[in-house]
Amino acid sequence: MENVMIVGTGCAGLTAAIYTARANLAPLVLEGRLPGGQLTTTTAVENFPGFPDGVDGPDLIQRMHQQAEKFGARFRYGVVEGFEPGAPHRVNVDGEWIETKALIVASGASPRYLGIEGEAALIGHGLTSCATCDGAFYRNVPVCVVGGGDSACEEAGFLTRFASKVYLIHRRDTLRASKIMADRTLANPKIQPVWNALLTAYLTDGAGEVSGVRLRDKVTGIESEIQVKCVFSAIGHEPNTSAFRGVLETDASGYLVQRSGTATNIPGVFAAGDVADHTYRQAITASGQG
Repeated sequence: MENVMIVGTGCAGLTAAIYTARANLAPLVLEGRLPGGQLTTTTAVENFPGFPDGVDGPDLIQRMHQQAEKFGARFRYGVVEGFEPGAPHRVNVDGEWIETKALIVASGASPRYLGIEGEAALIGHGLTSCATCDGAFYRNVPVCVVGGGDSACEEAGFLTRFASKVYLIHRRDTLRASKIMADRTLANPKIQPVWNALLTAYLTDGAGEVSGVRLRDKVTGIESEIQVKCVFSAIGHEPNTSAFRGVLETDASGYLVQRSGTATNIPGVFAAGDVADHTYRQAITASGQG
């Protein structure tokens, strides 16, 4: 019987581990398919308080991990395959049922990418899903945003603060964003839409960093290349909630619904970080919820 189980080892899960471990609850923390969460794919973090010179994402996660272990948190690699609420709650980890008095779900969300060959190796090397996190690294150079919804328009607008030019690559000939957002985006002189375009390949330099993209026009079939230093994917996120759906309340997009603070609809089950937050999605807000 566990006092507390924590699912996820991103900023939310590790902060929850630090607090519950310091409260002498000896939490069991489950590391899933991406131990450390999305921050492990970020090469540099400049906006986390306490690091005036910035910190590598994996280094920040490792420090949190060590801090939680120092106070008695226990870690186990495993993927949650099922969940049964009750007194106690039962969590299926790689086929083994474990009982716990309380459960903190901090399993995060996974950004959607295009699935192009070699894509995974470029994440953090000129391919990212977070303009707020990484936009400032690309001052006075051209970048591109892939997508056509409100998120893509927001990302493109934010990037105009830094980039010399922002290409907005969309597979249709009109934006899916709300009219006010679309109008604002198209009126920005630093944003150039590229319509009916499918990104078919990433171009890289000798150091393995993104140097451009190859596009194919859906209408004409003509291929072209654009030189950019970073590609920002803005085609959505997928919350890692599959094991809990149908039991824990989710919104239309699959994110866990927080009722009072971080509480879910099941007493003794809590949600923290990107698994419930599709507004901010920042390391510091995830830590705060944890």
